[in-house]
Amino acid sequence: MTISPPSARPAETPAPTEPGAGTPAPRRRLDFGGPRRSTGFWVKLVLVAVANAFGLSGILSAWAVGQWAILIFLVVTLAFVDWAYMSRRAVAAKYLVPGLIFLVAYQIFAMAYTGYVAFTNYGDGHNSTKQDAIEQISAQNEVRLDGSPTFPLTVLAQGDVLGFAVVDGGRVEVGSADRPLEPVDDATVEGGRVTAVPGWDALTFLDVADRQAEVVALRVPMSDDPADGSVRTQDGSSGFVAVPVLQYDAETDTFVNTDDGTVYHASETGNFVSDDGTELTPGWRVGVGFANFTSMVTDPRMVGPFAEIFTWTFVFALVSVVLTFGLGIFLAIAFNDPRLKGRKVIRSLLILPYAFPGFLSALVWAGMLNDRFGYINVVLLGGADIPWLTDAVMAKVSVILVNLWLGFPYMFLICTGALQAIDADTIDAARIDGAGRFQIFRFLTLPFVMVSVAPLLISSFAFNFNNFALIYMLTGGGPNFVGTPYVVGHTDILISMVYSVAFESGSKQYGVASALSLLIFILVGLISWLGFRRTRRLEEI
Repeated sequence: MTISPPSARPAETPAPTEPGAGTPAPRRRLDFGGPRRSTGFWVKLVLVAVANAFGLSGILSAWAVGQWAILIFLVVTLAFVDWAYMSRRAVAAKYLVPGLIFLVAYQIFAMAYTGYVAFTNYGDGHNSTKQDAIEQISAQNEVRLDGSPTFPLTVLAQGDVLGFAVVDGGRVEVGSADRPLEPVDDATVEGGRVTAVPGWDALTFLDVADRQAEVVALRVPMSDDPADGSVRTQDGSSGFVAVPVLQYDAETDTFVNTDDGTVYHASETGNFVSDDGTELTPGWRVGVGFANFTSMVTDPRMVGPFAEIFTWTFVFALVSVVLTFGLGIFLAIAFNDPRLKGRKVIRSLLILPYAFPGFLSALVWAGMLNDRFGYINVVLLGGADIPWLTDAVMAKVSVILVNLWLGFPYMFLICTGALQAIDADTIDAARIDGAGRFQIFRFLTLPFVMVSVAPLLISSFAFNFNNFALIYMLTGGGPNFVGTPYVVGHTDILISMVYSVAFESGSKQYGVASALSLLIFILVGLISWLGFRRTRRLEEI
């Protein structure tokens, strides 16, 4: 049998564009202008442009005030945002960028800055830089120059900047806090007083009254030499020359009292100090090492109170978790019995303390526990005089009981959910084997519940360790200790002590408060880490 070779494949005839046309259809032209942009792309472009506009504004502002750390953060953030949202490959980054920005801005930065402050003397009297302290000391220790005449003065404004215009010997001089007095030739003078200066607005009497504090505090230097003094005013219409009693010598870095010759040297603690120990205020921020961390145990006035507050913090957090969990699981087991009628309604009622805002509940309980006018003493106990919130021991008991009222519904909820996840056949099998209620609870119910609840107990401990709202609203930390440099009390926990040190003790000590905050962070983190390690063993069940 012979095989014939394949015949050549006939060429395909292009399909006509119209029936019977017999001519091939024209090819589709290629669009070399790139893919068409969707509406989503333009929306994204606009949003990125807006973000860049705000970021660029922040960069310029940071550049103007010399905040280099903020400037670098904004530059890096904008570059990251532009890359993530304009690149087709960075799909995952598009979802991570917002969270990362907020994480850095509100968590990492706050933690890093708190750590920095904890090693400084930042607080009242040490708020700013050394140069600011020198200017403040010079300004606060001024006296009128002997023989200084009183001359006509006009208060000027250039935006938010205030200045003075004075007439001295027929010559008009204008200056501000940052610019010494300089002669001005084209000013308008009427009746021996300046009425107009080009580039400045002359303030009226009402304008001066509205900004009286700024006007009285303003000091316009006579020249670049601070020893020449500055122009001040007390009424906004006349001025005089004042010179500092304490003059700063930059070469020796000292202040000298021109009246008695006392010399104040710059110290390592951020103050100018004389040989007899007298300090000038304000000071400036300096590093103090671990002094803030050790201040609570080196100051004899704080050793006892700090030890009590430290111990009470742990006791309060631990007892609160144990009591709320114990009452919560007891009620959960009691109302998990299907034979109980109306248990859904009762469960809803038990949740009410948890649904009501905690700080409002604390305020209500503070009123009810008032020893003189409270509902509990006056009505329920028939006029008893029990110092619920004024005695150290009773105040601690009251705090724990109120926290039990606020916390047991949460434990009741999570324990109810855990109980409903237990297989009923396992419980029935245990009963058939002769296990009693206590044995079933100890060897079956409790272990199964703890598998789900243990991590929540750890978080509850951390929450109560930092339960500032309850302490502040219920007792305010009182009753207070006597003879302590800070306003702290017997029911204060570490976090409320931090607030008192930072804001409520007269002299605000942000460095000490930051050191205590770091201590709380380390303790809670360590306890949580150890607790989670222990809960892994429960998973073997």
